[in-house]
Amino acid sequence: MSSSKTHPKLSEALIGARDALAPVWWRFFDWLAMAPWRHVLVIGFIALILGEILRIEQISIVLVLTSIVLKIIAGGKRRADVAAREASERADHESLERRLAEAELAAMQAQIEPHFLFNTLGSIEALIELDPPRAARTQRSLIEYLRAAMPQMRDGGTSGTLGRQLELSRAFLEIMKVRMEERLEYRLVVSEGLSSAEFPPMMLQTLVENSIKHGLEPKAAGGRIEISAEVAHGRLRVSVADTGVGMADPSRATAGDGIGLTNVRERLKLLFGDQASLSFDAPTEGGTRAVIELPYRSLSPATASAKAGQ
Repeated sequence: MSSSKTHPKLSEALIGARDALAPVWWRFFDWLAMAPWRHVLVIGFIALILGEILRIEQISIVLVLTSIVLKIIAGGKRRADVAAREASERADHESLERRLAEAELAAMQAQIEPHFLFNTLGSIEALIELDPPRAARTQRSLIEYLRAAMPQMRDGGTSGTLGRQLELSRAFLEIMKVRMEERLEYRLVVSEGLSSAEFPPMMLQTLVENSIKHGLEPKAAGGRIEISAEVAHGRLRVSVADTGVGMADPSRATAGDGIGLTNVRERLKLLFGDQASLSFDAPTEGGTRAVIELPYRSLSPATASAKAGQ
């Protein structure tokens, strides 16, 4: 009977000792992780001397070697913890920057869309009496533009497909043709298979607006805009070329709306890191060509339809 009572008491004593020693052990482990190697070696050297004095050399050697092994393990764990914490902080920072960029995009859309909308409605009103057929074409183009723009305005501009952006740009160009008439021609050279390619909202639109504002409108004869896209080596290359006044120094890529192009570059950086770019060059026939390159990812038909209907 006394033996059965002794075992529970012994177990409780061992558990209590374990609970009491655990904090001490982890403090020692954390100290090993942070302590400089020279401190550990000095303490080990002192332990070896004391072991020789006390005639417990083997025990002191085992303790020193064990401490060295624990130092290596603890140091590795600490480095892993620091790396994980820094990665988490970077991810949080990048996520915050991405949300900020998308908020800035939404604010920019909120400022631009009413201005563009009111101007277009004013043109339709003026054309109703002067040229009813052109007024009707402009109205249809405005409807197509709003049909393409509303989904990305509802989802905050966080997702999109190249097909949806092409619809938006085509409708925008049709509206601009009402104002510029024969001074504006455009052409879309994009295969149907690329319609489902993922492409951030408003970037293509920004390049098209840039070409008109800074390329074709300053040119008395106007010109042509060509939008093309291709895939090579797993990368999607979308270009907007115009035959406008051109750029004095294409390598600087500073022509056009600096705020809009800066926004495109910052969003590309946030979304794709170093895997995406915006560049400019001068085609042989004159004018300016803007090119966006990014990793090619195609949405499934079901996913593309779902995004298109959002």
